[in-house]
Amino acid sequence: MARLPYARLADADKAPLVERIVAERGSVLHLYQMLLHSPPLAEGWLAYLTAVRHKLLISGALREMIIMRVALLNGAPYEADQHKPVALKEGVAPAQLEALAEWETAEVFSATERAVLRLTDAMTRDIHFEPEILSGVRQHLGERGTVEVAATIAAYNMVSRFLEALQIHSDDPR
Repeated sequence: MARLPYARLADADKAPLVERIVAERGSVLHLYQMLLHSPPLAEGWLAYLTAVRHKLLISGALREMIIMRVALLNGAPYEADQHKPVALKEGVAPAQLEALAEWETAEVFSATERAVLRLTDAMTRDIHFEPEILSGVRQHLGERGTVEVAATIAAYNMVSRFLEALQIHSDDPR
């Protein structure tokens, strides 16, 4: 159960943003209903996460693999619940999803995926890490890809930490 009540979607001042969220996301997910306590925050969050999810050059599969690993590391079940179907749709193999907890010993990840998962772990667990970890991603994805991967990792750490701080879960009544 969330630590705060969810925002009322029927409030007139929220109507345009609620419509935009529905248009972009299909519905107002629990996350956005909580964010709607602060419409400017919800609007900025929507714009930023839309850019991360739909406007970057890194593949959707790589993005979703990052998101699922961040959710796993941070113990964020809502994030994992929301992204597992997206990950499968974007081409993450079921065997890869199952192996994410033990990716270092699993044989289902490419060299690029391993480099990205290594950076995901370093940025999520340690924050400060050896420069070789970032260099490994750069070797596979170049400078733009490295920036996009690092921004995706950072963005979804923000998401999972917000979700867990407020205890937002998929089965919360609204």
